[in-house]
Amino acid sequence: MMNRILLCLSFFILGTVTFAQGGIVDKKELTLNDAVLQQYRNFAPTNLNMFQWVPNSDCYTFLSSNYQILMKASVRNTAPRELITIQTLNEKLGSELSWFSNLKWKDENAFWVNDGEKYYEYNTVEEVGKLIHSLSDDSENALFHDATQNVAYTRGNNLYVNSGSGFKIIVTDNSDKNIVSGQAIARSEFGITGGLFWSKDGGSIAYYQKDETNVHDYPLLDNSKTPGELISIKYPMAGQKSERAKVGIFNLTTRKTAFISPQHGEENYLTNLSWTPDNKCVMIAEVNRDQNHMWLHVFDAESGKLVKTLFEETNDKWVEPEHPAFFPIAASNNFVWISERDGFNNLYYYDSEGNLIKQLTAHKFVVKDILEFNVGKLFYTTTGEGSPLETQVYYVDLKGNFGILTRAQGTHVVEISTDGQYFHDQFSSHDNPGEDWIINLKGKIVEKLNSATTTLMDYKIGTCEIGELTAKDGTKLYTRLIKPSNFDPAKKYPVLVYVYGGPHAQMITDSWLDGASLWMYWMAEQGYLVYTVDNRGSGERGFVFESQIHRQLGTVEMEDQMSGVKYLKTLTHVDGNRLAVHGWSFGGFMTTSLMLREAGTFNVGVAGGPVTDWKYYEIMYGERYMDRPEENPKGYERASLMTHADKLKGDLLLIHGTVDDVVVMQHNLSLVQRFVELGIQMDFFPYPMHQHNVRGKDRVHLMEKVLMYVIENNK
Repeated sequence: MMNRILLCLSFFILGTVTFAQGGIVDKKELTLNDAVLQQYRNFAPTNLNMFQWVPNSDCYTFLSSNYQILMKASVRNTAPRELITIQTLNEKLGSELSWFSNLKWKDENAFWVNDGEKYYEYNTVEEVGKLIHSLSDDSENALFHDATQNVAYTRGNNLYVNSGSGFKIIVTDNSDKNIVSGQAIARSEFGITGGLFWSKDGGSIAYYQKDETNVHDYPLLDNSKTPGELISIKYPMAGQKSERAKVGIFNLTTRKTAFISPQHGEENYLTNLSWTPDNKCVMIAEVNRDQNHMWLHVFDAESGKLVKTLFEETNDKWVEPEHPAFFPIAASNNFVWISERDGFNNLYYYDSEGNLIKQLTAHKFVVKDILEFNVGKLFYTTTGEGSPLETQVYYVDLKGNFGILTRAQGTHVVEISTDGQYFHDQFSSHDNPGEDWIINLKGKIVEKLNSATTTLMDYKIGTCEIGELTAKDGTKLYTRLIKPSNFDPAKKYPVLVYVYGGPHAQMITDSWLDGASLWMYWMAEQGYLVYTVDNRGSGERGFVFESQIHRQLGTVEMEDQMSGVKYLKTLTHVDGNRLAVHGWSFGGFMTTSLMLREAGTFNVGVAGGPVTDWKYYEIMYGERYMDRPEENPKGYERASLMTHADKLKGDLLLIHGTVDDVVVMQHNLSLVQRFVELGIQMDFFPYPMHQHNVRGKDRVHLMEKVLMYVIENNK
């Protein structure tokens, strides 16, 4: 077992006083209210906000710290000047924008802004603007097309387009509420974030459509009405009937729609849709319901007919495409595909017939996403080669020659100028709240624009240590340990283990605050250590690391969490008899699993929105990892918290939002019912009218409930 220690900034280590002119100033106490509500507001590092390159120039813009002023500078002259205030913009437009929301540059002189309903254009040279679109307040999922200035949007379950010349097109007019058009499908799995896709020329729009006729209605209670009213949602549970997917392609000229259906099963998934550069075809990854077979298809956009299946991928665990095809050259239908077929997401370059031209990368670390193709290079984000906690930016040409663009340690976000010569690199790391640099094609620094500060330096706040430990099978795991500002190694401290542990998530990153929430630092100031392990099954570590959970959710994850507990108990400053655990969603499942299947390890557990039996969870996620209940009955039984409810030791608080449409409250109610049947006492707290998480001002109430429960019961 090895422990690598990285200490936070020196003012965090000092923790109690600040030296100022004229003497010593006492540091402020961090309140729980501020820790919860101000992490991304008053305590956020002073990075450049909403940085954008101005097209066809070396100029860029960003927003002032209060988001009220648009500032402009250039690579040649980095002294920013005020371009326009939001007050002046509102006067010019006759608008009521509270900030420069969704600002995007149209060309070197003009930009667009919108508040989701009203769309405006403003010319900074002529100092005039105009209203382009005004959508009704029940419009959702709006997608603007830059060249045509058309906007597509949904109202209810139907799809509409407002043209830049002022007329409205009804794309779908389904009275059947089971037919949903233009929204994300498959419960937003497979990287799906929306349901609308403009062709490059804006002449057609593709959209997802789902038929939920066979999906069970699921009741949620709106208790704000008198009497209470039913909110009925569609919720496809594991092993039951699923939605049926289609893709519609609507031609704005002919006003005709072509439909595409799955080719290999009516309940298969249609994912990762992209248009070919010539506007003639769409490319779609079809995944079978068992999620172990993927076909990459090309369909004709006019007829909807299958043109060709380019290739297939299979895996005895799962195949999960999450990135649409990327077309690096505007005049070619050759494309780059991201696949983890060799164990890590890598880049593969294909011709339009599906022949592999070149495997562009063979990294033993994860390609996260493709940014852009520019100056003959494909720029993409990865985890760090040296550490999966980092996010770096690499480039590769179409012959496979690659290199790293970003050099500094940490987590990077890059914006590329339109000529590909300059890059805005914003990054932070464990001991750096943030930097904004301009770098060139060789990664060399052209200008350091900004070094962020944070008002946290005025508060008592503890230290954070990033470490490593070894899993049962020898795998390296990363850990995070937060200590109070007045930490005394001679004392013994109780520990709160914060856990998520589920797929696609990475709790620990080499970024400012290491991925931690500020409430964890508040908890440390109450005399606690706060500890986290990213166990096997969590994200950004490659397929072998992540897929060990297949058909046995909770098993290897708990093994790794218990390795963390074993390590904690070797520390002289840890009170091994005073351990608590808390997590939400998959972390709620993990919390309750640890309280039951490792009974006696933790005195206290607080589980928010937990999955308690995977047969109650949604098809798209649950069946990928557990298969269908009838295919894996022993796996479902072993993972079910009902199976282990009789083993509870210690105090357990279960929390749930009453209108949770992700992990429905049936999970918690069923577990509570099981405890009642067994005659076992536990605690349950509902958050009325909250969904899968408790947001807004009520989140302070939630965290006070969680942390006070831990403090009061972990004696």
